[in-house]
Amino acid sequence: MQKNSYLITGGTGSFGNAFIKKLIKSKKKISKLIIFSRDELKQSVMASMYPQKKYKFIRFFLGDVRDYERLLTATKGIETIVHAAALKQVPSTEYNPFEAVKTNILGAQNIISASLANGVKKVVALSTDKACAPINLYGATKLCSDKLFISANNIKGNKNIKFSVVRYGNVFGSRGSVFNVFKKYKKKGFFPITDKAMTRFNITLDEGVNLVIDSLNNNFGGEIVVPKLKSFKIVDLAKAIKKNNKIKIIGIRPGEKIHEQMISKSDSFSTLEMKNGYVILPQNNQKIFSYYKKKFRAKKVPLNFEYSSDLNGQFLSLRELGKIISKEEKKINE
Repeated sequence: MQKNSYLITGGTGSFGNAFIKKLIKSKKKISKLIIFSRDELKQSVMASMYPQKKYKFIRFFLGDVRDYERLLTATKGIETIVHAAALKQVPSTEYNPFEAVKTNILGAQNIISASLANGVKKVVALSTDKACAPINLYGATKLCSDKLFISANNIKGNKNIKFSVVRYGNVFGSRGSVFNVFKKYKKKGFFPITDKAMTRFNITLDEGVNLVIDSLNNNFGGEIVVPKLKSFKIVDLAKAIKKNNKIKIIGIRPGEKIHEQMISKSDSFSTLEMKNGYVILPQNNQKIFSYYKKKFRAKKVPLNFEYSSDLNGQFLSLRELGKIISKEEKKINE
């Protein structure tokens, strides 16, 4: 195992790109960085951004998390894995359910098995708000994936490895986010909205990356980390993009929730609150409970506590949304 060696699955996606940029900018001495994905075009584009002569530690691995043998090869000598690969589009996973099972569930187990076989030290898996009380197949597969990663800490034996999960909602400005949908309708005079009451948590790509890095540095192993975020109303986002556009109600889509939820009432029994977030712990594990109480002064949340975008006390104003939109548009134009 090489110290400061990393593998990121789904490494050519929006999160992967941002994580790799942050890692390189940190000036940390990286011995190896494997960008693992199945998209050869994106790998080719990304390889041109990181020429081999300058970035000798970067390797591009074509592969699929469904392929255990390929993962076994890719994870040799790796210290840290960030698992970002997933099938995540709700409509397509509803239509192709077993494809989602193969990538999101069987792929997760392949990561776990390869990590245990090759002596990996840290694994952080990216989750989603949809894994909390799921109503669609994507959410159900990610809930199962979360359970696999958390339970992997029970089968590691005497191996020095930590498995944990980071859970957050749709990233603002990422592929498939409501902001990108609304941008397409900006000049059409209206915005299609499924329900006027709809709310969402707000997290930027940079915030998501920082959350994962913090988790790699601080996690005990066995927890699901949930950040404290501000919420916004979908109708307010529409107003902030173009005030005079009309709102067209199109009705809720299959598998869609009115509000994002990251901690359910059922989770409250084993959830602690910290300054900047929450942590859902495995039940009846006193060691991890003591670790969070001592290191982060974490406290138990009230019974039946629920963390959802509508019940969140912190909402973005139109002005704040306007600033976020301006930043996103500036990034696109750079």
